[in-house]
Amino acid sequence: MQLSDFDFDLPDHLIATRPAKPRSSARLLVATPETITDARVFNLVDWLREGDLLVLNDTKVIPARLSGVRRRMGAEGETEAKIEVTLLEPRADGCWSALVKPLKKVKDGEKIFFSKDLSAIVEARDEGQGLLRFNLTGDDFDAALNAAGAMPLPPYIAAKRPADAQDREDYQTVWAEKSGAVAAPTASLHFDEPLLEALRAKGVRFTHVTLHVGAGTFLPVKVEDVTQHRMHGEWGEVSEAAAQAIAQTRTNGRRVIPVGTTALRLIETAARSGTIRPYRDVTDIFIYPGFEFHVADALMTNFHLPKSTLMMLVSALMGQERIRQIYDHAVREEYRFFSYGDASLLLP
Repeated sequence: MQLSDFDFDLPDHLIATRPAKPRSSARLLVATPETITDARVFNLVDWLREGDLLVLNDTKVIPARLSGVRRRMGAEGETEAKIEVTLLEPRADGCWSALVKPLKKVKDGEKIFFSKDLSAIVEARDEGQGLLRFNLTGDDFDAALNAAGAMPLPPYIAAKRPADAQDREDYQTVWAEKSGAVAAPTASLHFDEPLLEALRAKGVRFTHVTLHVGAGTFLPVKVEDVTQHRMHGEWGEVSEAAAQAIAQTRTNGRRVIPVGTTALRLIETAARSGTIRPYRDVTDIFIYPGFEFHVADALMTNFHLPKSTLMMLVSALMGQERIRQIYDHAVREEYRFFSYGDASLLLP
């Protein structure tokens, strides 16, 4: 398998920069091995069955993008430099790893000021990232970050417009609970309360898992032989209750359907032994054609970047040729792509 096997032409105007309103009015492409149907997300109730289990990622996106200044005293007095920071993940020692731009403008030991309440010292710099120690911790840090930060929109949206107040709502799922993600589980953004109520009435069941999506999800694949690619690690948890719900669904002969590639990757990590088990650790699972799925029977997901690991994942689920047909249809029918775009329901 070569990287070029997962490429396709995508017109720039199909990249969505705002979501559909209301959420469940987004388009939904439903694909089986034989058919492709154009629908809407609110039609999901027509495609799911009583006893199906939707696996939902309950991670919560933090406002991880910060604008600050570095102040430095020199021979000519105090100078300032604007510094942009995107938080990546907290470390056990209390520091945060972060993308710092421009990294060359800061030195180890310098302080960056983000607001009257929030600042951070640059503890170290390595491999294009900074290690930041903030002046606040716990709830005080969360409150100051919420006041000073902006939502970390994906690069392909941020290149077109800055994040604004509306993104605080749009780039968060309605069931977001556990803070820690710096990117949203975007297939889940299509759900609203009326849709959830309709699914419950149909007899569809839900369980929650947690995968804190990292900025590494946007990293390009840089090797032509895709089997040589190494995934970034992300922390996740499948609780005992979630594992039991998934196992019971399979025992009952019903379908387990993760909503989003993050939920799929996590439950497949927890089922590498062949049986789903509770899991609490980092996962760097890489799913590409030839992968053996143990628990996921289908997938709801958005439309992905050409030559991305997520294109490889959906190709593993549906087959490379079938995904090529599905994406040709999506482009031809002008579905909206990526994080704020439309959705697909893949039924292998």
